[in-house]
Amino acid sequence: MVTRPTTSPEIRKAFLDFFARKGHLVMRSSSLVPERDPTLLFTSAGMVQFKPYFSGQEPPTHRRLASCQKCFRTTDIDLVGDESHLTFFEMLGNFSIGDYFKEGAIELAWEFVTRDLSLPPDRLWITIYLDDDEAQELWMKIGVPEARILRFGKSENWWGPAGETGPCGPDSEIFYDRGEEHGCGRSDCAPNCPYCDRYLELWNLVFMQYHQDEAGELTPLPEQNIDTGMGLERTAVVMQGASSIYETDLFYPLVERAAELVGVEYGSHEAYVKYPEGSDRSLRIIAEHSRAATFLIADGVMPANEGRGYVLRRVLRKAIYHGRHLGQEKPFLGEMAGMVSDLMGEAYPELIDRAEFVVQVMTAEEERFRQTLDTGTHLLVALLEDPEVVQRGVISGQDVFRLYDTYGLPPDFTREIAGEHGLTIDEEGYEEAMAAQQERARAAATFGLGSQNEIYQRLDLPATEFVGYKTLEALSRVLALVQGGEAVDEVQAGDEVEVILDITPFYAEAGGQVADTGVLIGSDGRIRVEDTQSPLAGLIVHYGQVEAGSLRVGHEVTAVVDEERRLDIMRNHTATHLLHKALREVLGGHARQSGSLVAPDRLRFDFTHMAALTPEELREIEQRINAKIRENLPVTTQVMDYDKAIAAGAVAIFGEKYGDRVRVVSIDDYTKELCGGTHLKATGEIGLFHIVGEESIGAGLRRIEALTGRGAERYMQEALATLVQVADRLQVPPTEVEDKVASLLESLKEREREVARLRREKARSEVDSLLEKVTEVKGVKLLAAEVRADDIESLREMTDWVRDRLSSVVVVLGAVLDGKPSLVAAVTPDLVERGLRADWLAKEVASLVGGGGGGRATLAQAGGRDASKLQEALAAAEGFLAERL
Repeated sequence: MVTRPTTSPEIRKAFLDFFARKGHLVMRSSSLVPERDPTLLFTSAGMVQFKPYFSGQEPPTHRRLASCQKCFRTTDIDLVGDESHLTFFEMLGNFSIGDYFKEGAIELAWEFVTRDLSLPPDRLWITIYLDDDEAQELWMKIGVPEARILRFGKSENWWGPAGETGPCGPDSEIFYDRGEEHGCGRSDCAPNCPYCDRYLELWNLVFMQYHQDEAGELTPLPEQNIDTGMGLERTAVVMQGASSIYETDLFYPLVERAAELVGVEYGSHEAYVKYPEGSDRSLRIIAEHSRAATFLIADGVMPANEGRGYVLRRVLRKAIYHGRHLGQEKPFLGEMAGMVSDLMGEAYPELIDRAEFVVQVMTAEEERFRQTLDTGTHLLVALLEDPEVVQRGVISGQDVFRLYDTYGLPPDFTREIAGEHGLTIDEEGYEEAMAAQQERARAAATFGLGSQNEIYQRLDLPATEFVGYKTLEALSRVLALVQGGEAVDEVQAGDEVEVILDITPFYAEAGGQVADTGVLIGSDGRIRVEDTQSPLAGLIVHYGQVEAGSLRVGHEVTAVVDEERRLDIMRNHTATHLLHKALREVLGGHARQSGSLVAPDRLRFDFTHMAALTPEELREIEQRINAKIRENLPVTTQVMDYDKAIAAGAVAIFGEKYGDRVRVVSIDDYTKELCGGTHLKATGEIGLFHIVGEESIGAGLRRIEALTGRGAERYMQEALATLVQVADRLQVPPTEVEDKVASLLESLKEREREVARLRREKARSEVDSLLEKVTEVKGVKLLAAEVRADDIESLREMTDWVRDRLSSVVVVLGAVLDGKPSLVAAVTPDLVERGLRADWLAKEVASLVGGGGGGRATLAQAGGRDASKLQEALAAAEGFLAERL
């Protein structure tokens, strides 16, 4: 007897257990940040982590696969808040790489939904592609009546290709009839009805059976594949009898928590809220976006102004805005993140592991955005007062979009405020700007299955045996030579070439570690290897130039890695593991690696942390690492099952893709990491570790640069030599250099203060003579004069002194600073009341020297380009003032 799954954890488990019983290898969800795939912004479908298998770039770990994949899509981001659209979702999927095809996929899907989910067959409808007679026959074969099988065109039932060419094929969807109460009442209501959500799409089965060429011609693929997707959220709606995804156990606790935090009851439809659905829409946006943001941050995405970070920032800011819209002025998303971790941490442990850091990132972004939101509101007010906008009676679509996209002001908010001022917004222009951005998002989310290394796929070479963990020299045979993208049999001196060997000690660039260099020595020639890469899984390619002689396919060569360079690289790589551990010890468990560079001359380590490291923290980290170096701890490696490695305490790097078997690098019992790089045998071989820099590389991301071994020794020698030279110049011992420099700096500051005092005295004495130049214009005192000043601050001080000496006056002083005219204007408050303004006068006078300016009614400054006209401009001040009075 199959127990009907109802809760979302039960549905997730039932799906994966079912396909495990059917011979599928259940794979963990990959990160939301796609690994080694620049064509994708986010993991947007279950098949993304299997893309190399479908494209033939890598052999599949198993022909039958299943997963529950975390997914994020940007295309519906502006629709979130209704009852169905999401950015983050879970995709249940089963995949066949050259194993079963249509019949197997249809039979498995039907068995799961009717048997394991216990859904009534008479509530299930099927859609297929227009001419897919085979699919119809297979559905009818398992008992679906022909009347409940509907045919649709490419917009509904065809997948791909992702680009102009590539794999594609028809698909078939399973719909669930939720009943007439959810329908539109039309007689032709059916799956894909544009008027209602009565028929809910449960599962999409994609039959990848064709290849489309540039002419649009379809040819059958030699190996046919299956890619299916079943949204967990929609399935929960059906299994729980919910009216929408927000009433399921995946969302309702989040909506309730959001309502509690902002002090609004879900379902109350409070009249003051600006949306037709009342506060409910805002609460749904807060729930959905806080869930999405929690997962993104946990997978290493940080708020930024471009790329993935920009999308995260936009999601966070929209949630913050809607919280503020409902009256919540204080940071609250950290509380929402905690609820997400409580709900989903068992299925996704990274939420629990990084919970504290997620809260820190969200809180910091909330505080930052509240300032931005205030700025956006001020900009909107400025637009409302802009004479051109007022004259047009409309705020441009680009301005509306900018206020939303950059400052988080939704168009509804801008529309309403504009209406209160008798203005409208350019709806069409805004929609065009939004559509352009959505098109950019779709382009960023598009991916193809074509390989950039077609030549290596065509060669169909066996995997290269890598022996570089144990030796730096190996006897090998040339399997292939490639020049200009084509295979060749022989290369000559001076030729640039790509060499594939059957065995190699050369490490191909991966995991932040740079590639090995060295030489390939044959009986007839020698190649200098300048780079080593792995364009296809398991295949290692040596990039270099023939230094002497020639080389042919089939020749034996001795592959020799540059030993000194490799040792320097290994020192830096082993040191990064010590650094990673020390960071977590000193800063906390949230300090996780987010990127690295392991080169022979330096190491660079990026990690998550919200604040700059203090000198004390940096010193503590460096001391801990050097202590472990002096302990000469053994470094060992072991290959084991992924789950066993994690259970043993090994650290996995976010964003990296791991197979079922992983290599664990252990430094005694101090630290364990999953790593495929090359390492020393003991920490003592590092010699010395020294941090040379620490900086921010983005919100919540820091970078440390450090040196080890020979590089650290050179740095120390150069630094000490410089210190000794400075000490000699200062005529003090090296230990007293800091005190001596501090004393000299204080002496210099004292002299600067004395110079400033003398300048002020000189300026004050000049003010006394200026008072004799005061004139009167229609009963108003005016001083307009050129003076000698060292900087704009001195010019402002002189203006203040004149204004203080004369209780009612207009002052315009000018000076040539660095060859250009500068002006300061001041008007006493009593004259401001008579309509005179310093900013107006400064602008008028500056126009005569080819410049402009601005400021307040009582004080303003300006500048220009033509110093020769400064006196003429100052003289014109009297006329400007007379005209104004």
